[in-house]
Amino acid sequence: MATVDDLQFEEFGDTTTSLAANPDATTISIEDPGETPKHKPGPPRGLGREEDDELLGNDDSDKTELLAGQKKSSPFWTFEYYQTFFDVDTHQVFDRIKGSLLPIPGKNFVRLYIRSNPDLYGPFWICATLVFAVAISGNLSNFLIHLGEKTYHYVPEFRKVSIAATIIYAYAWLVPLALWGFLVWRNSKVMNIVSYSFLEIVCVYGYSLFIYIPTAILWIIPQKAVRWVLVMIALGVSGSVLAMTFWPAVREDNRRIALATIVTIVLLHMLLSVGCLAYFFDAPEMDHLLTSTAAPNQTVVAAKSS
Repeated sequence: MATVDDLQFEEFGDTTTSLAANPDATTISIEDPGETPKHKPGPPRGLGREEDDELLGNDDSDKTELLAGQKKSSPFWTFEYYQTFFDVDTHQVFDRIKGSLLPIPGKNFVRLYIRSNPDLYGPFWICATLVFAVAISGNLSNFLIHLGEKTYHYVPEFRKVSIAATIIYAYAWLVPLALWGFLVWRNSKVMNIVSYSFLEIVCVYGYSLFIYIPTAILWIIPQKAVRWVLVMIALGVSGSVLAMTFWPAVREDNRRIALATIVTIVLLHMLLSVGCLAYFFDAPEMDHLLTSTAAPNQTVVAAKSS
């Protein structure tokens, strides 16, 4: 039968001292419910997966949503929902512009500049500035071509603003939308593909167009060789940003599909730059040449008829 001394509480000392006295004793550790368990090291990850994380971000990037809706708690019909797309400071915008002008081989533009806070502020104003730069420079180029002609009367072509806005904004939104849909579709076919959100793709395309703003201003120079050198430089810089950004997202796919995707991205970008140069700058020059060659023929015909 238990005595009174056996039922008394005994104060235990330090756990280390107790284990030293009785090494065969079994110990039970009761953790505080509010205490976070320590991280236990797991098996080492493969080098290929680590490289993907370095270029594309963490596993959360697999969860692609149309406008990165994970951060948006407000309903889409409220002003607060769209306000978050423009929540960016001047330093971040300048940083992303600098990154689009100086692409670093082996570094992903989305991971370095965009993923922390994708925005629409920079792409919107870059496209708006490019619209007016192309339209105004095209008008000035037409004026310089005809400068000195006594019969020429300068008339501003305001329709070029609406045409440039339609072309540039359609490219900056429809091409990213198509690319986002393609990446989501391939992600369902190939599990290793890590897709970007639609907002991130719009950011990349918007900031990649910044180099065309000074290029469009320099297109005023009425020298075709200079214009083509400028467009090749701009295309090389902005095209490399797009290629280096989207190659890590498709490289795990079929080799032909991956190469075809990158080639299509670059070709569409080339079509935009060459199309703007040909329509807004070379077309007035061609019209002037046709008018100049037609004028002597009309004089000859009038002389014969008299």
